[in-house]
Amino acid sequence: MSSTELIPYRIDVHHHVIPPFYVEVLRQEGITEAVPGVSFPSWNIDDMITMLDQQGIAAAIVSISEPGIYFGEKVKAQAMAHRVNTFLAELVQSHHTRLGAFAILPLPDTDAALKEIEYALDTLKLDGIGLLTNYRGTYLGSPVFDPLFAELNRRRIPVFIHPSTPPSKDQPHFGLPAPLYEFPFDTTRAVANLLYSGTMERYPMLRLILSHAGGTVPFLAKRLMTGAMLAKLSDRTPEHLLALLKRFYYDVAMSISPYSLPSLQALADPSHILYGSDYPFVPVDAIARDIKELRNYDGFDRQEIHLVERENALLLFPRLRS
Repeated sequence: MSSTELIPYRIDVHHHVIPPFYVEVLRQEGITEAVPGVSFPSWNIDDMITMLDQQGIAAAIVSISEPGIYFGEKVKAQAMAHRVNTFLAELVQSHHTRLGAFAILPLPDTDAALKEIEYALDTLKLDGIGLLTNYRGTYLGSPVFDPLFAELNRRRIPVFIHPSTPPSKDQPHFGLPAPLYEFPFDTTRAVANLLYSGTMERYPMLRLILSHAGGTVPFLAKRLMTGAMLAKLSDRTPEHLLALLKRFYYDVAMSISPYSLPSLQALADPSHILYGSDYPFVPVDAIARDIKELRNYDGFDRQEIHLVERENALLLFPRLRS
């Protein structure tokens, strides 16, 4: 099937929405860019559905990206999470065969996040939970998030992890925006903390989706295993670290290339690789090129392409099979 097929069939698990009210709230907080150096692209639902049709995408699981909803005030973050999740639910209800949604949480307030999980999943019936790699420097895997992961483990709900801007204030950035290279590194930081905090071992039913082919995780998989060689880490190193890395799901957004995919394939089983577009931060013409390159990549056979583009996601989101 081509990207111009009449019957869309792909499932896109890395797809963002940018509600106008969200941009306005950010503007009131003094935030005018998604991250420094990266402006918010234009977004509306009609253009999004057109994009899905044109690129052969049957359904997208949408989420909110950087900079999230927490700007130092917990009460505001709680209200914003509620408002965004209600918006997502209305969007899904209006396009129930084409859209799903990852709920946003008012982290780092874990208690409020647990309440929002209950509302978003049980009342709004959203399809999963969206997390950032860090919240003002508190990374996934921190002990403060343990109750959160216990609940996500209990529910066995898909969880989409998107990179965030690292919190370092004195780290050189060379005048370059974080998505250019820091986002993949921040995914790797979060994964390292999830591993060495014991989170992945304690909660074996977690279904975590890593953005952008896991950042640098596939390339650094063996290096991440070397904690056992260090005296201070030997008792914290997971016994089966490589198996834990294979438990993650990995989307291919911004990673469809002969440089990234072989490393990802060396680590992840084909059943744990998912299609993602990163729309609208990745423009439509680039998405079309990525789809073509994925189809022309000789590292996947025909059955594996079908798994990556559709079937793996449908196992996580069976509601969309219809």
